[in-house]
Amino acid sequence: MSEFLRVGDNVPDFKVETFEPSKGDFGEISLSTFKADKKWTILFFYPADFTFV
Repeated sequence: MSEFLRVGDNVPDFKVETFEPSKGDFGEISLSTFKADKKWTILFFYPADFTFV
């Protein structure tokens, strides 16, 4: 088994800290929350974002 995910692979559950600007507060979201709500989810990653280039 590869250690990398590919298009079409199942993503393991994870939790991340979030910030909601409209509330001015931090929170937490997990992939299982989206799955439980039966929402479509697209995950993307930009490794160069927020870096000083």
